[in-house]
Formats: sequence, structure tokens, C-alpha cells
Amino acid sequence: MKRVSTAWVVLGIAAVALVLAGVVSRFADSDPDGLTKVAEDQGFAHTEQSRDGLLGDYGSVTGVVGVLVVLGLAGGVTYALRRRHQREQS
Repeated sequence: MKRVSTAWVVLGIAAVALVLAGVVSRFADSDPDGLTKVAEDQGFAHTEQSRDGLLGDYGSVTGVVGVLVVLGLAGGVTYALRRRHQREQS
């Protein structure tokens, strides 16, 4: 059985996460989320303030940026822990 390198597994997971965040979120964001639904049900949804800007609304860009931030943080923590472990080994 052929072994798959860790780098390919990480790249595959990152690709799937980015596709899900970028493409699938377009279908999911037509329905209100929990807080929006409660605001509509309670009658104060009209008081919502405009969220202009690049990340102002939920959608593909926000999802992709979120995935990249989480992957960056996870990668940074992993890198730091590996370096620390290697220093303790030597």
C-alpha cells in the first residue's frame, strides 16, 4: 500500500475547506441564522445597522478568510510546537 505524504493530506483538507467556505456558503447564506431569525421573530430586525465593507456580510469572502485565518493559526501553533519538541530532543 502506498503512503500519502502529510503535505498532500494537509493540502487536500485545505482545498476542501476553501471550496466549502467559498462555494457552499453561497447556498447557505440565503436563510437567516439564529440571531437574525430571533430578531425577525421579535420584530426588531429593522434596527440592524448596515455592514458595509469587504467582510461586512456573511458569504464566500468571509468564509474563505475565516478558513485561511484558522489554518494559519493551526499551522503556526503546529510549527511552534514541533520546533519546541525538536529543541527538547537535542
